[in-house]
Amino acid sequence: MNPAHAQPHRLDIWLEEQPKALRHVVMTIAGACERIGEAAGQGALAGLHGLAESDNSQGEAQKKLDVFADEVLSQALAGCPHVAGWASEEHPDPTRSEDFGVHGDYLVVFDPLDGSSNIEANISVGTIFSILPHPFRGTPVGDAGFMQPAKQQVAAGYVLYGPSTVMVLTCRNGVQAFTLDRRSGHWLLTRSAIQVPATTREFAINTSNQRFWDKPVQRYVAECVAGETGPRRQDFNMRWVASMVAEVHRILTRGGVFMYPRDNKEPRKPGRLRLMYEAAPMALLMQQAGARAVTGTQELLEIVPDTLHQRVPVILGSADEIARIV
Repeated sequence: MNPAHAQPHRLDIWLEEQPKALRHVVMTIAGACERIGEAAGQGALAGLHGLAESDNSQGEAQKKLDVFADEVLSQALAGCPHVAGWASEEHPDPTRSEDFGVHGDYLVVFDPLDGSSNIEANISVGTIFSILPHPFRGTPVGDAGFMQPAKQQVAAGYVLYGPSTVMVLTCRNGVQAFTLDRRSGHWLLTRSAIQVPATTREFAINTSNQRFWDKPVQRYVAECVAGETGPRRQDFNMRWVASMVAEVHRILTRGGVFMYPRDNKEPRKPGRLRLMYEAAPMALLMQQAGARAVTGTQELLEIVPDTLHQRVPVILGSADEIARIV
């Protein structure tokens, strides 16, 4: 067969180089995300627009699609013999698998629906996930098992529900992108060995919070906005989607910087994004793609969680720009 016309690798085939247990976990997540993507694609027709009559673990109002995505992932993981337990952004405590909570190989952490404020606006949303080793196999999994440094992740990724449904995945061997072929139901490899350009002229930040930023962030953005007449002597573009999955996907596609820095709007909060559910998996993807992810003063992959829902500042993207910001 002419290589130019060869069929792209399917996700299940590409995963054959990974341990059998990890393959099973990733495919379980992929199957759940296929269901979530189908529901998201139906929009209002699925009856999943609007608020649910509940709040999440942080007291935030849940959307119906948030609840649906959480239930789909939880049910799928409950049936996977290699998952000892899982933790969702939507719940205050982790869940131990009733059948596999002692001998399961892995723990899974996930944000079932990132960017849910965009649902009714029909803007891209996504699922973020992280796979950790079960450190105390042979004993029931508890909170302590999840409190691992971000660098301990064995795999991480996200699924973007946009015009196409795309899974971006690392198993610590580079970053690959798989697009869901809705005709066959297979995830097909569409980008491999993804690398983020070291330099960029694009940044993403919510400028409505500018007055609350730390001085170094204000200075960096001011230099970018000054364009050719400023100290950077080049024009920059600014983007903001309010969906971390969409922001990171753009960076993995063409470079850039995403910033949700610490600010003094709510001084009691050291950051806005959750370490385990959002920052850590995205940090591993960045590192594997030759980019960086920091709090501003510390590498995100070096942080050991204090609590299940710890929040941190997040600055990630093209390596040269992150170095300048730090």
